Amino acid sequence: MAGSPTPWIGSAYLFLQSTCKSIALPSLYESSQKKPCVFKALKLALADSTGSVNGVDMLKVHCSHPHLIVQLRFCKQENCRRFLRSYREGALQKSLQSHLQLSLATTTVPLEVELKAGSEHLDRMLKDEDHCLECIYREKPDRLPDEEITELEECLKSLMLHQSTNNNVAGKDCSSLPYSPQGSSLPPQVTFIFQGQQFDNRTITPDDHQKFAKSVSKKWKQVGRSLQKSCRALRDPVIDNLALEYDREGLYEQAYQMLLRFIQSEGKKATIARLIAALEENGLISLAEELLGLYSNEDCS
Repeated sequence: MAGSPTPWIGSAYLFLQSTCKSIALPSLYESSQKKPCVFKALKLALADSTGSVNGVDMLKVHCSHPHLIVQLRFCKQENCRRFLRSYREGALQKSLQSHLQLSLATTTVPLEVELKAGSEHLDRMLKDEDHCLECIYREKPDRLPDEEITELEECLKSLMLHQSTNNNVAGKDCSSLPYSPQGSSLPPQVTFIFQGQQFDNRTITPDDHQKFAKSVSKKWKQVGRSLQKSCRALRDPVIDNLALEYDREGLYEQAYQMLLRFIQSEGKKATIARLIAALEENGLISLAEELLGLYSNEDCS
């Protein structure tokens, strides 16, 4: 659209190193058992730094002994500014140490941190916030979130869902998360919790598909945008293109085609848990209950 302002997008790399000889962050992240724990700590600490779980995106985590290097993407200048202030004041470092200590169930995780944007060492210029912002803005992200990051995001959502519905697992070690390494054809979780009940995490059935298309109505685009966070086949501008392409056929066909894209792209990973999470995120609890057989159509008529 002509005249639209250019979105503020920038990238930086956060270098983390434990100063404790017995704790090697790259080794922990390379462990399939500990990887979700480290990822959870990173995610929560970054959310603390910006005041929002969506304030900064992790695109990839690199293991380069002795450093763990996190590639970050900022999509709003104000979020990047909050992050820089948290980093400069030491709040991010303290938050990382605290979350790693909790996630890894250890006594303390002393850290050294470093922030770079391209060839610029931002630690040397932290007092000049605007200059830091310029350096980050100049470095445009060269990738979408890594597939491994996407899978770990799904695992973390699963854990949070368990914790919000069953306090008994709130203190559970996150190494019990059903994380499946990249390349696995298995769904990321075997069961999931909805409204305090446990359900098998089956793949989406044709019956689910039709019920969704029939009932989701105008909110199909919002659900699609929730699913696109972990589905490359629904990344922009796919959803808007589907809306235009099937405009004459109406809402049912638009919703049907969107979910079809998701199913065809994700295969065995197109699970009911992912769809239910997207429905919950958009307030479509009744439709989620219907898909899980908690009540029939007659009950909501």
